[in-house]
Amino acid sequence: METLSIKIKISDREYPLKIEASEEEGIRKTAKLINEKLKAFKDQFGIEDKQDLLAMVLFETMVDVEKYETSLGNIESFLDEQISAQESS
Repeated sequence: METLSIKIKISDREYPLKIEASEEEGIRKTAKLINEKLKAFKDQFGIEDKQDLLAMVLFETMVDVEKYETSLGNIESFLDEQISAQESS
């Protein structure tokens, strides 16, 4: 696989990364989303401190991850029940 050296900018700071070429699009989209969320929090709450903004974005993201993991667990349980019901029929 091809390795790329790229720089992404998050909150006015550049971060050099070495990544697989196949990951580039996803990484750039993620950096863009982070910056959009930072701007949204800054605009919505008038917060200027970058560390506070980053903490809020991280917290919101982890809440979303928890929701998705819970939903995935519920779907897996439902599928397991359906499979068990089919096997016992």
